[in-house]
Amino acid sequence: MSPTFSVREIPFSYRGSWFNLSPVIAEKTYADDLHLVSHQTGLHPVLRLSVPGEITATASRLTWRASEGGRVEASYESPDTIRLRGTGLGMRIAAAAPGLTPFSGAYLYRDPVDGAHVFTVYETGRRYRITVLSGRISHEAGVETLGAGQRSLTLPGETPWEIAIEEYQTARRPYTAKSSFDQVVTDAAEAFSSFAAFAPRTPAAELAAYVLWSATVDPAGFLTRPAVLMSKHWMDKVWSWDHCFNAIALAAADPGLAWNQFLLPFDHQDPAGALPDSIAHSEVLYNFVKPPIHGWALDQIRRRLTVAPSADQLADVYHRLARWTDFWLDHRRTPGHHLPHYQHGNDSGWDNATTFDGGDRALETGDLAAYLILQLESLARLAAELGETADAGRWSRTAERIRSAMLAELWDGTRFVARGAATGTAHRSRSLLDLMPIVLGAGLPAETAGALSEGLRAHLTEYGLATEPVDAPEYRPDGYWRGPIWAPSTVLAEDGLRRAGHTGLADEIRRRFLVLCEQSGFAENFDAVSGAGLRDRAYTWTASAYLILAA
Repeated sequence: MSPTFSVREIPFSYRGSWFNLSPVIAEKTYADDLHLVSHQTGLHPVLRLSVPGEITATASRLTWRASEGGRVEASYESPDTIRLRGTGLGMRIAAAAPGLTPFSGAYLYRDPVDGAHVFTVYETGRRYRITVLSGRISHEAGVETLGAGQRSLTLPGETPWEIAIEEYQTARRPYTAKSSFDQVVTDAAEAFSSFAAFAPRTPAAELAAYVLWSATVDPAGFLTRPAVLMSKHWMDKVWSWDHCFNAIALAAADPGLAWNQFLLPFDHQDPAGALPDSIAHSEVLYNFVKPPIHGWALDQIRRRLTVAPSADQLADVYHRLARWTDFWLDHRRTPGHHLPHYQHGNDSGWDNATTFDGGDRALETGDLAAYLILQLESLARLAAELGETADAGRWSRTAERIRSAMLAELWDGTRFVARGAATGTAHRSRSLLDLMPIVLGAGLPAETAGALSEGLRAHLTEYGLATEPVDAPEYRPDGYWRGPIWAPSTVLAEDGLRRAGHTGLADEIRRRFLVLCEQSGFAENFDAVSGAGLRDRAYTWTASAYLILAA
């Protein structure tokens, strides 16, 4: 049974496609009509689809229904082609932005080769060909018009019609339908059903699988592998820690796709070994990094993979992970210090967490030390597996030195403090970030793990772990990392608690987060008190976290 959803919450799309149908046309900006929105070179609404009807969507079909009984239906034939048909209901297709100059907006022409109408759009650098398969276009406006003005095509409601819309680069052969519309719907349903077969039998698992499946794009631009975007709303990038959670969730469903997700940022590893902050179709940013959770994630992925990686794959990932680890050891440690540091809150992934409020922005923190310890331990095991015994010993010794320094220099007896990397000044906050060394699990002294467990309880609301206690003066309901519940912190804390033996609290955090997603969907984050979804409402790492915990 295919899940039904609102396109205001989740875009209607298809695995591999770079475009979707959605009313979201910019960050937090919703239009009245659905738009064909492309994510090549950024988020760009390309075509406005005006249909006077109520909208419903499943994984394989989007439908507008009029009160009088007419309807328009849409279904993906392939990642770059969508079919639409109307019965008793018309549609107006218009350029979302007028072509004010040759370097903005859309230009509409009728191709002399096959008679199809084509919108060529400057912002995406792509063409959008509309081929009539049955019926007719009753009105056209702005064909071959230059400058300002409307460019549109109208399909009538009086007679049935069917069209195909394709996104492509420069040219392709005239479109020919190879299947009926009903067969296109059946094929799309089967494609999703085959992917979603791994989903656990929980209330929102199939919808979570759809969020991942529909946010996947084919290789293009700087995304050198099939990639799961964080969203096909406005968060249409891959960030260098978000991808880890998607890779973990996919490991049991699609080992190849999971492995590609893990390696995506490593394709852009710089000479110092750093991973980029984020990657999009036409942009790679290095102004910040993200935390080194990759050793932890690799262990999680390997435990779930249904097809073991080859020796060559393990050797390749070992060397990439070693360079990423050396970046932290060589470039992010103050001379004479064992502990690495963040240069800014953005490096932690918890951009505005109150941990960074104390004046020093470059901080040595317990969470960073813990992630790096796990990564070093993962490297030690990989090195031993590959026969690199000297390296294995070196990684293990480095992990123990950092663990000893973390406990000696940052642990105050109840929680971890942060320390200025240059000043040595200790900073205390009530942020959940300061409790994240729980990820070390059994690698912590029992009394330390117990104290962290009690600290985590102080953050637990009806729906899960608030990133700032709700009674703190700094708490904000929609404060990003200053209050809302987030998926990655939930997964990391739950896993660490479980490995530390605090399974009761781990079970409770897991249960509450699953209920939260089943009630409020897969938002970027959630109000810790009301449970309401916040910000981008189709966030893949949230869907992945649900699937990880549900499984």
